[in-house]
Amino acid sequence: MKPLKPYIVMAYGLIFLFVLTACTRQEPPMNDIKDITDEISDEILDELDKDKDIRDDDSGVASDMDNIQNVNIDIDHRDDDDDILDDDDDLIPSPRAEEIIKDLSNQTIQALKNKDMDTLSQLVDPKKGVRFTPYTFVSLERDLIFNQEGIKNFFKDDKEYIWGYYDGSGEEIKLTPSEYYEEFVYSKDFANADEIGYNKVLSFGNNLENQFDVYDDPIIVEYYFPGFEEQYEGLDWQSLRLVFEEEDDKWFLVGIIHNRMTI
Repeated sequence: MKPLKPYIVMAYGLIFLFVLTACTRQEPPMNDIKDITDEISDEILDELDKDKDIRDDDSGVASDMDNIQNVNIDIDHRDDDDDILDDDDDLIPSPRAEEIIKDLSNQTIQALKNKDMDTLSQLVDPKKGVRFTPYTFVSLERDLIFNQEGIKNFFKDDKEYIWGYYDGSGEEIKLTPSEYYEEFVYSKDFANADEIGYNKVLSFGNNLENQFDVYDDPIIVEYYFPGFEEQYEGLDWQSLRLVFEEEDDKWFLVGIIHNRMTI
């Protein structure tokens, strides 16, 4: 009988090879792992390059990104607008404003109608004077301000002033106070206006509305005609706004704003 030792050794050898093969199959060599990783990385880089090419070539995608930025800007603007609306909410509400200022605004519009500048001068703020605005946008740089003495002598003053610029042509509004009064103050019989608004805007033109931002917690009374001749279908509307501010518990006239359809 042959000895069993060689067969036992051979058996153990076969078992060892089987186990080693099994373990090798479960865990791939590191070189294979590196190759797979490199392949995946290359695929990712290729996709990124493709995306970059699309961004470079396709302006629509860039525009979309710009739109996203614009949306953010618009949101910021809306936030700013909300602040403005909040400020407007702090204005004296229309019924209360009418109660406070109606008698004074009646005196003022009647003084303008009758060209009673002595009375009007007493209604003007003694410190600030009154600012004349030919169109609805109040300009701190261009609008002229007359003090009480200047209002008293308003119709006696023959000097030509530059009050601003005509809408459309851009030419200088170069007029005497009397001429300006006829064209940009009492151009219609506003004492008998069809509508009167107290801290309530009745007319809207092409110019910006900024009177509530420029003046300090004002009450603004608007005398408004929605139109005069049927053929113009309301495009010939006009209004006059009187701006009042409170000083030492007393209200004074500080602004006269003319408004009409502009180009």
